Amino acid sequence: MTVLIKIIQVIISLGLLIILHEGGHFLFAKLFKTRVNKFYLFFDWKFSLFSTYMPWFRRMIGKEPVPKKENGEYEYRGTEYGIGWIPLGGYVQIDGMIDETQDKDKLSAEPQPWEFRTKKPWQRLLIMLGGVLMNFIVAFFIYAMVLFAWGKEYVKPSDMTYGLKFNNEAKALGFQDGDILIGADGVEFESWQPANLRTLSGAKSATVLRNGKEENISLPGDLNLLEMLEEPRFADVLTPMEVDSVFPGTPAEQIGLRKGNRITKLNDKDIKDFNDLSSELARLRASVAEGTQADSLKAREVTVTIADGDSLRTVKTTLTADLTLGFTNKMPAYKTSTKEYGFFEAIPAGIAFGWKQLTNYVSDLKYIFTKKGAQSVGGFITIGNIFPGVWDWQSFWMLTALLSIMLGVVNVLPIPALDGGHALFCVYEMVTGRKPSDTFLQRAQYVGFFILLGLLIFANLNDILRLFGLI
Repeated sequence: MTVLIKIIQVIISLGLLIILHEGGHFLFAKLFKTRVNKFYLFFDWKFSLFSTYMPWFRRMIGKEPVPKKENGEYEYRGTEYGIGWIPLGGYVQIDGMIDETQDKDKLSAEPQPWEFRTKKPWQRLLIMLGGVLMNFIVAFFIYAMVLFAWGKEYVKPSDMTYGLKFNNEAKALGFQDGDILIGADGVEFESWQPANLRTLSGAKSATVLRNGKEENISLPGDLNLLEMLEEPRFADVLTPMEVDSVFPGTPAEQIGLRKGNRITKLNDKDIKDFNDLSSELARLRASVAEGTQADSLKAREVTVTIADGDSLRTVKTTLTADLTLGFTNKMPAYKTSTKEYGFFEAIPAGIAFGWKQLTNYVSDLKYIFTKKGAQSVGGFITIGNIFPGVWDWQSFWMLTALLSIMLGVVNVLPIPALDGGHALFCVYEMVTGRKPSDTFLQRAQYVGFFILLGLLIFANLNDILRLFGLI
């Protein structure tokens, strides 16, 4: 059921964003009186699942069937709306535009006033960037409506009784477990969230609350964000070790772990809090991924020291296949604060939040050109995993807005076959006054198509390798 809920969320979210993205192209094409032959969700190579040109649909709405030409293509009778069978995006086929959906023979005919190629360069530029603009507008609108509907719930730093847990790199810079991070470079944090690590990565100083007093810590200003996000994280919420519930049939049940117990040692590693246990299990998983099957079996055999009140006992057990014990830990119950937004307050707040998400995502693109960044690239499985396993409308809309920003940024990259590639050629023409030849544009589309195909294969291959613990 959890997987099904994730799949449904991905389909609805991406389907909605694809339609809105293509709708941006469609809107500007119609604005400049450019003919749009097709508007499709998914691709329809050879056949489609549904089309408004289908004879049964034409009869149902009381219109004559659309006649076909000698090559089997339908004659133009207004925009054909449809659903393809290849779920890799969608498209609008704009008459006279050189792309992978266009009839190449038609491009050799005399240009017509309703065609894309006869429009002014600035008009073609807006048509091509219409999808990206729509993505950003949709994201900002969703963020605004989420703030209006649910407000913003957060925990003030001063209410974080236990503070944060820091890794060795952070401690070397001067942080201590239990510190409460309240700001960086003079900017105060409203609450603690992993996104704060991005601010810290480029900051020259941080301010923490330690034993009730403010302390300033000098930072280098060029920390690697990807490394800061690795387990154990540079900074994370400190969670005291206390068993909350035990799953039946798991190693935790077999060794008699009970509610209220604490694990004080795993093998020879002292466990001071739940963060330590999580980090040690993550280290074991990493060692298994790099080793053999025999190494995996050996890593699963562990010695656990359990504190039950004032008494200690040490037992041996075998971890599950994914190297867990099978229990939940009690989480700190911090006081939460909620900021409510009126409708007109939510709009600028949503735009500001969306702009921050956009600039953060663009800033993070530089990590793709590193080994760890390339390994973090994912395909459909990665997208599915960002959605929760239970339906939550607030999470759904927040993630849909983030995906809209990601879709917009990716599409504006200057790769032929993407919107950014088309826009690049329009800008070149506007600056130089020379339009690239149709032959050049056609060849560029083929190059871009194979680049995108390669990226698609690479991203989904990463997903598969992650499933088997190979990266």
